[in-house]
This record gives sequence, structure tokens and C-alpha cells, in this order.
Amino acid sequence: MAQIVLPHADGSLHTYQAHRASPYPQTVNTPFPREVYAAAHVVADPTNPDPWGKPKVDWDKTLAFRHHLWGLGFKIAEAMDTSQRGMGFDWANAQELIRRSTADARHIPGADLASGAGTDHLAAGEAKTLDDVIRAYEMQVEYIEAQGGHVILMASRALAALARSPDDYFKVYDRVLSGCTHKVILHWLGDMFDPALKGYWGSTDVATAMDCCLAIINAHAGTIDGIKISLLEARYEIDLRRRLPSGVKMYTGDDFNYAELIAGDDQGYSHGLLGIFDPIAPAAAAALIKLGAGDRAGYEAILAPTVPLSRKIFEAPTQYYKAGIVFLSWLNGFQNHFTMVGGMQSARSILHYAEIFRLAHEADLLLDIDLAVKRMTHLCGVNGIS
Repeated sequence: MAQIVLPHADGSLHTYQAHRASPYPQTVNTPFPREVYAAAHVVADPTNPDPWGKPKVDWDKTLAFRHHLWGLGFKIAEAMDTSQRGMGFDWANAQELIRRSTADARHIPGADLASGAGTDHLAAGEAKTLDDVIRAYEMQVEYIEAQGGHVILMASRALAALARSPDDYFKVYDRVLSGCTHKVILHWLGDMFDPALKGYWGSTDVATAMDCCLAIINAHAGTIDGIKISLLEARYEIDLRRRLPSGVKMYTGDDFNYAELIAGDDQGYSHGLLGIFDPIAPAAAAALIKLGAGDRAGYEAILAPTVPLSRKIFEAPTQYYKAGIVFLSWLNGFQNHFTMVGGMQSARSILHYAEIFRLAHEADLLLDIDLAVKRMTHLCGVNGIS
């Protein structure tokens, strides 16, 4: 047992007893009953002389974390928003990450991944027409497929800025999907994750946007493996899930309601493509094994304590959730520093991190209590709390 002094939201300090390490295995060999992708973070190089201007990645630690996730049975959703795409992590680094991780996966039995293709190499305002957006998408798709990888077609800020109707979205996706060699996963990211994506699919009305999205899916059902939806509203996902054509999967991206959505109901269930799987992977793996064995109560008992943690990590402003994910990676010893691409560790307060520490402990996600307490104590100290 170890104790630590932590701040609370009202500014008071309390002694917290950290008394148990995670009981979950760090490798598993049992197949899951769902397709599950962990959207993985990147580890920054803390020696970067220009941390806000030009990203620099610790490739060894970044890839080692992917091996950790593969060892737990997860697929990797590579170079997605969890890796800070569009928030400090540029396309040049994303290319290198995709190349390295795709190459690694070839040599690991059972390892699999899909990588994000978008239009983020375009400077703001550089795309003047929908054809510019199409060419940008095609360039990234071509790169991923040339590495032997599969594509997650990410939402495009450039398209959101240019499109004037659902027809514009249909035109772009029709062209891009028609040129894909392998099945792809579509990506519907809500504006709580990225305000620049407000009104995606041609409308701020979810029902209207969903109709556009479904029209595209129905037109290309043979090319689409599934769709990831991240609107943090379970009812929207369930509605879309029930309307998908046969053979097209729903991948939940709902970091608030993932437990119930993956478990499903009598009309179906969701698979998973989630940022929260990055820090909760051991617990999620153990829960999925329970679900596969028909033990829904055991599944819910493991995942229930992770939900408050996830809701804290993804609290508004939601786009800063990456800080909590990297923080837990540091606490658990997967990296030896808490420095992020773009200095994003500064996006959250010490109060936020203290609550994540408590919730992670309550969810049995701290691997080494002494190490976690030592590092949290140090972080509190540099923030004036002792």
C-alpha cells in the first residue's frame, strides 16, 4: 500500500491510499467476440528543441506500445486523432508511423491494423474545390495501400469547410471509395472532438446527416467494412446500427457508452474503435473474454469502473482527451516522461490528472502502484502541491 496527497476540485488536499495493482493479464490468447481496434497514442521525443512547432517522435517507445496492444488481442487504429492527427502530429510523421507499424504487424502472428487517411496535409484554405479534397484523400489512401495496409477514411476538415450540401459529400466519398482497393472503415467524428467538423455530412441535424451517410454506405456497401461513429450519444449509434446494410459493421467510437454498446441488445451490437482502449486495454481484454464466454455480468463488472474514468478523460473540451491517455501511459511505465507532441500535456490541469489517478486506481488499471505513486507525487510537486 502507498499513500499520496492529492488535490480536490475545491482546492483542498487529501491523503489517498493506493492499495492494489491491476490484476489483469498483460497478454491474452483468447479470441474476442467483437472486432476491436485501439486507437493508439504516439510517444513524443522530449529532446525536441521545437515542441510546439515541429513534432518529433520516439519511434521505439511508440511502436513498443503497439506491441503491448497487439499482445492483448487488439487491432490498432493507426495514425488517428488519438495520435494527435491535426493537433500537433502532421502527415509526414503519420506516414512514417504507418510505414513502421504496418511493417511490424507483418512479423507478429495475429497482429492487424488499419490506418487513417484524411486530407490533413493540406494547409488551411488550400483546398479550393471538391476535386482538391478528392485528390488529397486519394494521395493518402494510395500511400496506406502501398504499404499493404487497410484504410480508415477519416473525416476531413477541408471537406467540412467547402461542402454546401449532402450532395457534395456524396460526390467526394463516391469518388474516393470507388478507387479503394480494399474494404475501408468510414469515420464520423463529432464536433465535440473537432469543432472544425461541425455539420459533417451536410447538416447540423443528426437525422439529416445520418441519411447522407447511409446513402453513401448503401451505394458502396461492398467496399465498406464498417463505420466508426463518435457522437457520444448512444441513441444515434443504435439508430444507425439498426439501419446499416447487411455485412457493414458498426464500430463504436463512443467513449462514454462503449460498454453497453459493445454488449448490445436483442437487435444487435457494436464492435469497437476507441481511444479509451489505449489506457484500459488490459481490463477491456479481460471483459471481452468474459463476454465471449457468455458472462455478461462479469463483462459489466470489469468495464463499469472504467466508464467514469473514460468520461473524465473525455470531458469537455473533449479534443484534449489525448493528455489523459498519455498521462496514464506514463504512470504505467510505458514511457519515461510526460511530454506530448505540441506540448498538449499543458491542456489539462493538475486537478484533472489527480482525478484520473484516482479513477484509474479504482478501475484496477495501475500496473505498478509504487511507480504510479512516485510519478504522480512528482507531478504534484512541480505543480506546487506537496
